[in-house]
Amino acid sequence: MSATPQDKAALDRVGGLSYLNPAAPEPWASFVEQIERVRPHLGALERWIETLKHPKRALIVDVPIERDDGTVAHYEGYRVQHNLSRGPGKGGVRFHPDVTLNEVMALAGWMTIKNAAVGLPFGGAKGGIRVDPASVSKGELQRITRRYTSEIGIVIGPDKDIPAPDVGTNAMTMAIMMDTFSMNRGGTATGVVTGKPIALGGSLGRQEATGRGVFIAAREAARHLRLPIEGARVVVQGFGNVGGIGARMFHDAGARVIAIADHTAILVNEAGIDIPAALEHTAANGGLKGFAGAAPIDPEAFWRLECEFLVPAALEGQLTVERAAGARARIVVEGANGPTTPAADDILHERGILVVPDVLANAGGVTVSYFEWVQDFSSFFWTEDEINERLERIMVAAFTAIWKVAQEKQVSLRTAAFIIACARVLEARAERGLYP
Repeated sequence: MSATPQDKAALDRVGGLSYLNPAAPEPWASFVEQIERVRPHLGALERWIETLKHPKRALIVDVPIERDDGTVAHYEGYRVQHNLSRGPGKGGVRFHPDVTLNEVMALAGWMTIKNAAVGLPFGGAKGGIRVDPASVSKGELQRITRRYTSEIGIVIGPDKDIPAPDVGTNAMTMAIMMDTFSMNRGGTATGVVTGKPIALGGSLGRQEATGRGVFIAAREAARHLRLPIEGARVVVQGFGNVGGIGARMFHDAGARVIAIADHTAILVNEAGIDIPAALEHTAANGGLKGFAGAAPIDPEAFWRLECEFLVPAALEGQLTVERAAGARARIVVEGANGPTTPAADDILHERGILVVPDVLANAGGVTVSYFEWVQDFSSFFWTEDEINERLERIMVAAFTAIWKVAQEKQVSLRTAAFIIACARVLEARAERGLYP
């Protein structure tokens, strides 16, 4: 792929140069390296592997709005559809000041793998806007969301690409996106997004699904290693919808959560943190800062705490080579997308630290999003117990299959998950052929 100086300048501005140079240490480069690692295991399907190294479609949109003070502000938005061979695109929308095209491409790729690894009939997609939600008013944020939805409306739809919440977005964001798409289409389309409020076709159990899935994956890993959950020490980075709920489920199962961290504070209490109290404090104060039930700890010392479970549940690229070399966990459970760099992954593997990869560990959210999508199409809704039972069944079956491949081929759980997922995606690609 060649690029003009103007192309390179534009890509550099959005963090996209790694698409031209996969050797650069960016999320997309990490994803491509993970794909390359499964090449020897694909057999005849290797012929199609380049499919996974080229996003099907990447849309960059300008999102102009009138601010409350009458000025006009422009924000940059993205929607990337990585692969649609197995079904419509599926993946969240991220509002964050550091969002780049490179990051969104990688996140879309990981969604392709995640959906295939757990057997969902979706391809992979992801979206985002480079904006700090805390820097704009509620009205401005709604205008940003509506304009972004209108701009990407040409590529999304219930049978084309279905967004969901991610970092910086929530059920209300999805309600606004659904309403905007529906107004433009001229009819209510509840299935265009998932993670909606219950009153608008959302699913019971969706809010807790990702954190619940993280706990289920951790529990299954512990079971295979004959490691009891009760009394186990847990360290959680990220205390939002994934890390907070995951921490609560560990706490409820009798584990001892000894350290938690978010964007406001990094805290430790070797005797165990009162997680319900920490969640209450976070809800009331917007973060962990000021929570009296634990003491501050140095950011790097946090990663070296001795524990049975280390759960990175914040942003990608957090577990670096240096942090992996000093980690003292038995099991790493990836609540975030792409939190471990490939080089760090190798170090953890060499040190005998089991890594439950993101494409399995945090698949609970997209699994219940699938349930929501199905319920919206049928206008028939399940109970929360039914949702949780179905989620449990899918997560356990996926873990069991991935564990079996890892043992048979003597590879990491991540490589095993990628082997299963890539084979499913590339088989669909081969069966469909090329058009025209």
